[in-house]
Amino acid sequence: MSYLVLARKYRPRTFEQMVGQEHVVQALSNALTQQRLHHAYLFTGTRGVGKTTVSRILAKSLNCVGPDGQGTVTATPCGVCQACTDIDAGRFVDYVELDAASNRGVDEISQLLDQAVYKPVVGRFKVYMIDEVHMLSNHAFNAMLKTLEEPPEYLKFVLATTDPQKVPPTVLSRCLQFNLRPMAPETVLEHLQHVLAAEQISAERGALRLLARAARGSMRDALSLTDQAIAFGSGTLSEAGVRQMLGAVDRGHVVRLLEALAAGDGVTLLATVDEMRVRGLAAAGALEEMATILQELAVLQVVPEVAQADDPDAAMLQALAQSLPPEDTQLLYSIALQGRNELGLAPDEYGGLTMALLRMLAFRPLTPGSSRPPAAPLQRSQTATTRMAPRVVDRAAAPAAVESATAAVPPRQAVRPAAPEAAAAGGDVPPWDDDVPLAPHPTEERQPAAPRRAEPQPAVIPSVQSTPLGDRWQALTAQMIERELVAALVRELALQSQCVAVDDTAQPPRWQLRVERETLASANAQARLAAALAEVLGHPVRLEVLVGATDDTPARRDAAAKARRQQEAEAVILNDPYVQALMSEFSTARVVPGSIKPL
Repeated sequence: MSYLVLARKYRPRTFEQMVGQEHVVQALSNALTQQRLHHAYLFTGTRGVGKTTVSRILAKSLNCVGPDGQGTVTATPCGVCQACTDIDAGRFVDYVELDAASNRGVDEISQLLDQAVYKPVVGRFKVYMIDEVHMLSNHAFNAMLKTLEEPPEYLKFVLATTDPQKVPPTVLSRCLQFNLRPMAPETVLEHLQHVLAAEQISAERGALRLLARAARGSMRDALSLTDQAIAFGSGTLSEAGVRQMLGAVDRGHVVRLLEALAAGDGVTLLATVDEMRVRGLAAAGALEEMATILQELAVLQVVPEVAQADDPDAAMLQALAQSLPPEDTQLLYSIALQGRNELGLAPDEYGGLTMALLRMLAFRPLTPGSSRPPAAPLQRSQTATTRMAPRVVDRAAAPAAVESATAAVPPRQAVRPAAPEAAAAGGDVPPWDDDVPLAPHPTEERQPAAPRRAEPQPAVIPSVQSTPLGDRWQALTAQMIERELVAALVRELALQSQCVAVDDTAQPPRWQLRVERETLASANAQARLAAALAEVLGHPVRLEVLVGATDDTPARRDAAAKARRQQEAEAVILNDPYVQALMSEFSTARVVPGSIKPL
């Protein structure tokens, strides 16, 4: 006899065996007991939560006749009568399961509805179960609306979908809707213990916890992963083996990362990341496990009453909860979630993980017991440092200090900001002193001050060593862009490349380009650029792209031309007689840098 996978072998046969869907079981059981039967049911939920299972149990409840053949509609089907066994085996003629993913057209639905006019052959009710109903076409939905609203009394519709948003409102309004929820990891773990006990397979609780968390609320996924773990561990489930199979990160590594963050120990932080890299542990798994532990920490810190004494990680969580303030836990949790989204954008997966951890270390407030060194101050002039440094003043001694300072410093020096000459000497100039001369003190002799103007800096023209091959390549690139033969990365490859050699005698002609950025020289981009070049030239070409320094590319030529136009425009403005007259008449007048744009 062939092996039957756990997900099929332990599929619930009655409502009592259903796990984690008590709200659906209670509603359907009461409706069956009171004979308040609707003609259409819609079960929604993610994969592996029991939509098809509930449908089959409902069909058995509607058609069960009991062991003696005298039963009626019941919430507890016997499982031994002909109807129950045939539905479990998938051969009951009055129970039809239709996969809408492969039968989504109006013809298939019309064929199904044509059979609705005939009464059941052997059962009490006909049950049409349409799985993944959101895959039906609009015409198919419209074809079934009338029958779905007023079916014969012996016909029941059961619809199942993982995406109820795609089901038309006209269909939703004709059905009783039940949302099957993803199952909690604790519920999955308890069911796995029951299944493995029935299979007489030993398993560590840590291994089952990993499987329950990896299932993400799906009982079918949990049982499938358990089958895989049994094969991987040769009949036993150990935590180390399951962790290796799943590629999950050992909690010990994540705990060391959190302890290093709590202590502000960057050396240990990076050393742990390097150890994880050597072992080949997933960076995304590390951030996911860290977010899980931080979520448990946040719950423990806010509601300590929920702590479970039998949890093997209870001592570890208590220690971390004492070393991390609650506000730090919330901050680290947010950065961990954001870091997972940024891993795909990082050049290297572990580089993204390192940056996320360093961000946690940098943004976490410095606590009194932390050993994190303060950041090195920016290089400032002595004048700016003295002016901007905050002072701690003793309020009790403040009047005396102010009085003595006022007596020691002349009034002129005590109230006047730094002189403009400080800027000329290399010091910082405060915002209020930008290009505005200080008003002289009433007791000082008024002296003319030379105005300081910020003239636009001349545009820097990139150096280009023009070559005949460069002229030819620039013209071809312009044609390819104008005819929209290249776009995105292929267009960038053409603009950033320098033509270094052309062999027209070869068959086909050989073109050799050189580009500085290796990321542009991908095989796909080269093939598309060669196709575009062949279309412009009118014959096939063989393109070779090398990586190296360039000094004559279409992009560099365009930049040089743009810089020359900018330089000419600035010269026209600065040499304009009217502009020069205004700058001579108003001593503080200036041309705002960046405001000149060439036409």
